[in-house]
Amino acid sequence: MSHSSSSGLTALLVATSLLAPPALAASGPQPLPAGAKYVAMGSSYASGPGVTSSADTPPNRCTRSADNYAHLLARKRGFSLTDASCSGATTSNLLGPWGELPAQVDAVDADTRLVTITIGGNDLGYVGGLMAASCAELAAKVAASTGKEAPAAACPRIPPPSEQAYLDLEARMRNIAAEVRRRAPAARLVFVQYPAVLPPHGTCAAVPLSPAQADASRRIAMRLAEITDHVAKESGAEVLQTQLLTARHSACAEDPWMNGYAQPGAPVRGAIYHPNLEGMTAVAEALDRMLP
Repeated sequence: MSHSSSSGLTALLVATSLLAPPALAASGPQPLPAGAKYVAMGSSYASGPGVTSSADTPPNRCTRSADNYAHLLARKRGFSLTDASCSGATTSNLLGPWGELPAQVDAVDADTRLVTITIGGNDLGYVGGLMAASCAELAAKVAASTGKEAPAAACPRIPPPSEQAYLDLEARMRNIAAEVRRRAPAARLVFVQYPAVLPPHGTCAAVPLSPAQADASRRIAMRLAEITDHVAKESGAEVLQTQLLTARHSACAEDPWMNGYAQPGAPVRGAIYHPNLEGMTAVAEALDRMLP
């Protein structure tokens, strides 16, 4: 090989090495160290009402549990957790103030290294609709067996979400992701889907719904999961496929990670149609597996 050819090869190798990404970067996200700031946002499916004890002293209307998935993950990894989740929250409450509560996204700053979000169900009346439908189904059964109709106001009426409601939800979720990116460019953002309330097919005694009501609720849950996936992919975030993770542990399962509907002789420990401690633990463990 001539001297000129050797020099050309050397220059090419040097140029290629400069263009190549560092070995560490090619290996993917780096582990988050103990003490890393972690912000958890979302609705009651993140806050964990009725799951063991309150994370707040004194307890407040957000009903954050000391054993929701964010607290479980933070304890295991040694993260510095700011739990901004709140029962009843909608996407609007993540982006703006809610009464005495600041916007949940205000907890995110440039030091934040991990953000998890479970949101959207309340925008669609998902769990409220499940509760209302179960109430109506039980009332109809009581009326059929006793001949006495329940008062009209006994069960709330929650209409199914409109197509516009789905479109508005997706737009606000997109805004949430963009705002997290703006405030914390170095943070890892993970959307956590809502876990499965119902089995893939049918119902059971713990879930008093007609077949039509159950199918309607499953369709809402599917659309919510699809929107969450789409926004995560579009924003470069990650998504925990909680619907798939919990599919065999619905309120009807032998080993349920979800509470059913409270009925005479069948009380529920915790919030109706919400994850129990086993469900929160499963989500925390799945998040832990996602992190390097």
